[in-house]
Amino acid sequence: MKTTKSWGSKVGYASAAALLLVTLAGPASVFAETAAAAKTGSAAVIEKTTSSVVAIIGKPGEGKKVESRYQLAHGTGVIVRSEGYILTNAHVVKDMRNITVVTSDGKSYAGRTTHYDEESDLALVKIEASGLTPATFASPSDIQVGEQVMAIGTPLSFALRNSVTSGIVSGMERSVHSSYSLIQTDAAINPGNSGGALVNMKGQVIGINTLKYVEYGVDSLGFAIPVDTVQHVLGHFFKYGKVKRPYVGVELSESWEAVVGIPSGSGLEVTYVEAESPAAKAGLKKGDIIQSIGQTAVNTLVGYNEALKKYLPQEKISLTLRSGGQSKTVELVLGEVKTADVKLVEDAAGSYIDSDQGKTRIGDSHYGWSMRYPAGLIQMNQSDEGSVTFRDAKEEYAITIHVEENQSADLSPYGLLRKLDGEAETVLERRYVEEGSQPYAKLVGKADGEYYYQARAFHKGDKVYYLTLLVSEEADYQNNAKRSSYEDLLDTFTLAFDKQDKALKDISSYGDKNTVATEYGISFDLPADWEEGYGEGMTYTHTEEDVDLSVRVSSVSSGDTLKDWAARDEERFKRTYVEEYRKVEAPADITVDGVPALSQRFAYTMGDEWKHALVLYIFKDKYKYELQFEYAEEAQEAAEKTMADLIASVHFPKDSMNASIGFIQDENELLKDTDTVTVTSEKYGYSIVVPESWSTTSREDFDSRYAEYLSQLGTGRTFYFYGGSIKLSAVEDGNLAETVSRIEKEHQTNHGIDAEYVYTVSDEPMLGLTVKKFALQYISKDIPYTLNQYVFEKNGVVYTMEVRVNEAVKTDALWAQIQQAAASITFQAPKQ
Repeated sequence: MKTTKSWGSKVGYASAAALLLVTLAGPASVFAETAAAAKTGSAAVIEKTTSSVVAIIGKPGEGKKVESRYQLAHGTGVIVRSEGYILTNAHVVKDMRNITVVTSDGKSYAGRTTHYDEESDLALVKIEASGLTPATFASPSDIQVGEQVMAIGTPLSFALRNSVTSGIVSGMERSVHSSYSLIQTDAAINPGNSGGALVNMKGQVIGINTLKYVEYGVDSLGFAIPVDTVQHVLGHFFKYGKVKRPYVGVELSESWEAVVGIPSGSGLEVTYVEAESPAAKAGLKKGDIIQSIGQTAVNTLVGYNEALKKYLPQEKISLTLRSGGQSKTVELVLGEVKTADVKLVEDAAGSYIDSDQGKTRIGDSHYGWSMRYPAGLIQMNQSDEGSVTFRDAKEEYAITIHVEENQSADLSPYGLLRKLDGEAETVLERRYVEEGSQPYAKLVGKADGEYYYQARAFHKGDKVYYLTLLVSEEADYQNNAKRSSYEDLLDTFTLAFDKQDKALKDISSYGDKNTVATEYGISFDLPADWEEGYGEGMTYTHTEEDVDLSVRVSSVSSGDTLKDWAARDEERFKRTYVEEYRKVEAPADITVDGVPALSQRFAYTMGDEWKHALVLYIFKDKYKYELQFEYAEEAQEAAEKTMADLIASVHFPKDSMNASIGFIQDENELLKDTDTVTVTSEKYGYSIVVPESWSTTSREDFDSRYAEYLSQLGTGRTFYFYGGSIKLSAVEDGNLAETVSRIEKEHQTNHGIDAEYVYTVSDEPMLGLTVKKFALQYISKDIPYTLNQYVFEKNGVVYTMEVRVNEAVKTDALWAQIQQAAASITFQAPKQ
């Protein structure tokens, strides 16, 4: 348990956050005095529009281990209906809980998200109010580059709500990593302005400000969602409850000119056509160029999306294409983009923004401690191993609680005091305190030459609890009143947690699951005691339960289906195992996070114990996800429960896919049994042709530390396939008779140990030579295998080829590959 200087820097925002709550009861509006001023120019516009703009504040997204009443997120909204509907950015309220809306007259309302559309970055929040003033929207055709505008919002701090900045419309139809075109403005748009109004000098809203597409540190470059997109989305919200988007079923690529912003008439290239989609039915294929939708020319992805805004699913459209060097027009009936139902966040602790209201004590139910909870105490960080750090809002002190488990149950006062040794540079006090019902060891000193430090160690059962106070300023610790308040707080620490106490806040982060969030658009919950496995890709394992999970992600090939994919895997599985060593069930239709999928069960053995596998095949957008569970037969009961829980936790968060991820080839689709590679050893004068899927290692692949050992074995290369290998060794100037004798003695020794170890020796014609062949079929640890060894000499080099294959995988096809590889060896004179 060491002190650190970093605790102050981690909470630099705390004082600002503290100010946020105070302002909830502050002035009704920063424009109260403006109303009394002359009603001309900007002041008149602000008076007309500010009553339609609200501030939004709430608790940030779920999944955070650390939550305090000072951890808040905020943004801005625009009233669109008098009965309490407020438009804002989707990213403002995404995962926001305990939403509070503050109107320009200073009234606070509990809010809830009712409609949400991430594609346009727009959402609706509802408050229980009436008689509100809805904003007036401008006509899209009236917006002009260069006209004066003002942005109204809540920048940086909630204390600055309903702030105004001014500027001009800098540009129209901008594309900044967005699906639709945006308005560019030089009016300052800062964090917290998102969701606010961009208004013209008539007091009309021309756009909804968004920071989602702004790069931090760039001045005078703000963006707003234009009014035509706003009205389009609002119309769908109120009519359909969501935005209904037409589905064509193609992936498109912009021309080089369009990507860099040069005007282009090249159109959009079709890079992928989904099977059974409207595009596929209309005959579109990869390489076609879409030039227009109806009468609207399209040459950018944003232009394509803007053109589709005019249509609804099930409507008919015409596409002008350039296909195979010819221009043609096709008609198709639009489908509908299928999106998973948005799970709108429910308030976790009531509708009031301070979820800690009424909590006077704080503690950890798992580790069994509690203490008084002053209003200014901020929870900073927490680990799963029983450590938590608090800091006060005035940045005067920090408190850390750390729990060490698996300690001696009979620890003496001397031993407990020794636990605090070395924690202070200058010791001011050290003693064992026996007062009260829970004695403790106490150490007071200075740390790092400037911090005042008090540590207390408590002992209960097999745990030692460390309670540490760190005061940053000497003057604060020397102040008797302040030091007394610190001591009083430490004195409230107790080794008990009363679950019936409603005023006690439980901060326990202990859980039996860890969420794995990947960059491939999939997340899932693993049991907490699982570990990352070895090998390529995403692998996880639980050694004690003998359960493994592997996750593979690749791109969907044009025209592929779930059934075809599963059928390929099943055929590959059947080709791998001899029939009596395998079992397979028919695939079953399931749903994973609302996405259709297939599940299939396999079982296999090498002759000893049976292993089982459950494989999930999932298509999501243009990617396919394979989740494969493997477990031992005796672990089936526990594995079934684990798999069911994990499958239920699988989620496909829309924003979690790394935008840089492109096409990921499924290598199995390229793999052919007939593909081979030639491996040559110039030094030892041989070449061998083996299947490309086999892996290989040579003596040179090993660390030099093993060179002496390997030199005794000669130079060799081993080719591995599933369930076996071919090892080819060469010894220059070796002795053929001695090599044959050594191998035979090894077999004789093994036969002497086990009478069932029966081998044969013969001379066989092979590779144009007469070779000595040792053949064996044996069962080792319940695994039957075939072993053939061939010894021969060519060009002064003695070669040994060892073929080993488990009977479980010794299919006719594999055995033919092995024989073909063995017969492919050719010789050249060794390189001198």
